[in-house]
Amino acid sequence: MKAMKHQTASLKFLKTRKVAADFSDPGTGKTYVEIMDFLQQWKKDGKALLVLCPKSLMRAAWANDIHKFAPQLKVSLCYATKRQESLDASADVYIVNVDGVKDLVKLKPLFWKKFGRVVIDESDAYKHPTSKRSKAAAKVVKNFEWRRILSGTPTSNGICDLFHQIYILDGGKRLGTSFFGFRSACCTPEQVGSNANMLRWTDKEGIELQIGALISDIVIRHKFEDCVDIPQNHIYAVPTQLTTKHRKVYDALESNAFAILEDASVTAVNKAVLMGKLLQCVSGAVYNDDGGYSLIESERYEIAIDLVEARAHSVVFYTWEHQLVEMIKLAKARKITNTTWDSNHPEIETDFQAGKYQVLFAHPASAGHGLTLTKGTTTIWPSPTYNLTHFRQGLKRIHRIGQQEKTETIVIVAENTRDELAWEALNYKGKNMDALLKEFE
Repeated sequence: MKAMKHQTASLKFLKTRKVAADFSDPGTGKTYVEIMDFLQQWKKDGKALLVLCPKSLMRAAWANDIHKFAPQLKVSLCYATKRQESLDASADVYIVNVDGVKDLVKLKPLFWKKFGRVVIDESDAYKHPTSKRSKAAAKVVKNFEWRRILSGTPTSNGICDLFHQIYILDGGKRLGTSFFGFRSACCTPEQVGSNANMLRWTDKEGIELQIGALISDIVIRHKFEDCVDIPQNHIYAVPTQLTTKHRKVYDALESNAFAILEDASVTAVNKAVLMGKLLQCVSGAVYNDDGGYSLIESERYEIAIDLVEARAHSVVFYTWEHQLVEMIKLAKARKITNTTWDSNHPEIETDFQAGKYQVLFAHPASAGHGLTLTKGTTTIWPSPTYNLTHFRQGLKRIHRIGQQEKTETIVIVAENTRDELAWEALNYKGKNMDALLKEFE
């Protein structure tokens, strides 16, 4: 494969930098660039590469792309079941899932002598500086002079997401060594509860420009639409109203943090739980105090399946298991060919691309990265998500290289409910992240 123009630009940028971040959009071929960049160094020194990435990308993206673009490189997939055995094997590239870094941190210094560089794919997995895996990652990368991080959604929840990702790269040279100092400088606190420590931190206006300037020397970014000649993806919400019965249950839960259903009751023990229960409730069912779920109204699932039925091939991203169960029931009743993504069965991707299924149901946490589902022209979200990474990565399963048709991303939103707040929050996060990323174009 010959590098595209933007990939050639990335390779030129990386060649002169020992630490670098590629924040290009999903679908722009960041994996190919890293493989080619590493290959040049490997030919000179023979040193191995460590790749840290989500489990779903270990084989589907990295191992497969290495086999395709650099078959001379020997790969060791280091799954948890045979971690040490795979790490001890003779290879040029060792691929470990993001949580596996907690095992790597225990290895002795002698082990790292065979490595020349580390690449962290979807580096936002290490955005929380106090998490065990983030702390472990910060220790592991100290064994590497050459460091790379990749993410198409580096600040999906705000500017603070960026701090630890950059810290992993440069040890605090550009953004400092204190997360709390960084947050105080970049965000404004707002008390949201009775306790003085219950604070919400909001990004200061224009902070993206300031932070972008501090790290621009090590960051490259390519916008998907500037790299690939592809029909536009249209994103829009489909509004819906709760039925009288549905509204009664929703209002009771919102007012009292408690609701009595036909077959069970629902209790929210705090505000965070209440928010989740309200979003579930709006979706048509809610997990009750007995551990199962109670169906309130099937209209939301019917709208989703109506959208599926009117289109040749769609991908539907569900949030809760009850959504999947109820939508499969409706799809079967209407004789709509369907399947559910399972990473243990990669042939599902091939079968969908071959047109065997009208709809593929998937959870964004397991299918939001790496998959090519360009047979589909529509991505449907039965409920809005707060997770910008899931949303942006999800729509890129169909809107990516190889897509020949116009595509659409549809989000079903119930009016005058927490759905609207989630949809607004998602768009606000996207606007702020895009402002930062624009600084690197």
